This record gives sequence, structure tokens and C-alpha cells, in this order.
Amino acid sequence: MKSVAPDEAGMRLDRWFKTHFPAVRHGELEKFLRKGQVRVSGGRVKANRRLEAGEEIRIPPLQENANVQKPVQHFNADDAAALKKLILFEDDAIMALNKPFGMAVQGGAKTVRHIDGMLASLEKDGVRPRLVHRLDKDTGGLLLLAKTRTAAQKLGAAFKRHDVEKTYWGLTAGAPRPREGTISMPIAKRMVRLEGGDVERVVPAEGEDAKKAITDYQTLDDAGGRVAFLALRPVTGRTHQLRVHAAAIGCPIVGDGKYGGAAAHLEGVSDKMHLFCRSMTFPHPKTGRKTTLTAPLAGHMRETWKFFSFDRDAVSEWPDDLR
Repeated sequence: MKSVAPDEAGMRLDRWFKTHFPAVRHGELEKFLRKGQVRVSGGRVKANRRLEAGEEIRIPPLQENANVQKPVQHFNADDAAALKKLILFEDDAIMALNKPFGMAVQGGAKTVRHIDGMLASLEKDGVRPRLVHRLDKDTGGLLLLAKTRTAAQKLGAAFKRHDVEKTYWGLTAGAPRPREGTISMPIAKRMVRLEGGDVERVVPAEGEDAKKAITDYQTLDDAGGRVAFLALRPVTGRTHQLRVHAAAIGCPIVGDGKYGGAAAHLEGVSDKMHLFCRSMTFPHPKTGRKTTLTAPLAGHMRETWKFFSFDRDAVSEWPDDLR
């Protein structure tokens, strides 16, 4: 038996199963339901049944089924301790982390340890924090999490409506001209030819599959034109948008060899990605009030800022008439 958590009230049974038992395919769930192996509050139900908080769901012995394995999640003290060190802000609805560079947000074929998996260690009363947006593995900074299903729904809707303003800090090879402005350049995934063969990349593009991509930028400081400290505001949220746009104007993000090539590697500066999610302003999912959270610069970018004597407490203000 497993109880429906308070923040899962109103969730469909099939969605609930997908969340708790991702290895169970929909067809297998339907089979369990037809045989009465899955019941809610002792009764037979359909997959689209809306759940109520506190209801008991009977779970069949999945580990005995040859096609299904019950995911086993254990509390991991090391994961819990590591995540707690990253917490910048927390209340009963949201949590914000300062994600380290090089740590994946979600798993993949070659990624065993990632934040999404580690969040199981912070589960409380059957509820664990949930992702509401993503950061690239090699990008550091502010990562916002929802602590309840309701908060996740409201934050997800805010991101879709573009009600979340994000500011990134980046170090670019070369300084843009003009010093501030807007990059409006559609992008799309294309196969491009490199020395090692054809690979898929996000590139500036035209055509039906090209997606609108807009980035505001400001130059907050520079070092004689060799490098520039930029504040970047993605108006749209396309994959690798900031990296592609920076490279397209001739000022690639330092350390981003994927899009900047050799020009993105500078002598005396770390070869790691110099892109950091500095702040977010969003409607709080519980109060609706405009909330701003900021992450202190960390890791190799903190050392680079010290090397160039850039201000780690610099403030960027985005004028309404920038675009």
C-alpha cells in the first residue's frame, strides 16, 4: 500500500504511477487495473481516476513481474549533505540551489549522479523537491525547485508564460559592439560538418524549423577588449541559446569550445565554461508576489573574476526600452 500525498490530490492515477513507478508502462498499468491488482481505497478504478489526499493505493508485487522492476530509492546521507550545502533559499513552497559547474541536473546514458536523482534524499512525508527548469551540466548558478506539486504547476506555468526573468553572467572572448543591445536570431538544430565527421549542433538558421530566439545583453566590464563580463537575459528559452548567440556575434563564451571553437580558449584562463545563472525574478507560487533570488558567483568563475578584478557584486538593470 502507498498513500496519496497532500500535494498529489487531483492527480490522475496513471500520472501518479508514472511519477512513482516510471518503469511501469501504461499498458502494464491497464492490465493491473483490469485484473484488480491495482486498487484505490479497496475499489477497482480506471487509469484516469482523480486521486484524493490520503487515499491508499494497492501496489502489486512489481519485483515479481518479469517486465517491471520497482525503482528502489534509499535515503542517501551523502546526497542529502551535499544538497544542503548548496541551498541558497528555502520556504515551504520553493527551494533554490547554487548548482556547481559540471554537475548534471538530470540523468542520461552516461550520467549516474545528478541533482534530480539526489533529490530523493530530501524527501519528506512522501514529497520530494521537483525540477521546474534546467541548467546545462557545465553551467553553474541558480537552480529553482518546487517543494510541492502545486508549486511545480504554478512555476511551470510562469516559465511557459515568460513571467520568469533570468539573468546570466558570462565571460566572453572579445567585447561586443555595441556594449549593450539585443540579439534577435532564430536558431535550429542542424547537422554540421566538423573534422571528426557530421554532428548535430544548434546554429543560427532560417526555415520552418527555426525557432525565435532573443537575448538581451549588457557589458558590465571588460579587460582591454580581450575579454568582457556580460550580463545576459534570455527573453526566449531555447536550448544553448546564450552560447549560440554569443558565438554568433563573435564573442563566444570562454570555455565553450563546442560553439566557440579555438577562440573560446584563452591562455591563463580556465578552460571550463564561464556561464552562470546569477538571478531570477518570478511570481512566488504561494503568495503571487514578485520574488528575486540571487546566487553568489562560485567555482572557477569566482577565481576568474578575481584575476580580472571584476566586481562579483555587480548589478545589472534591464531598461524596458532595450529591445
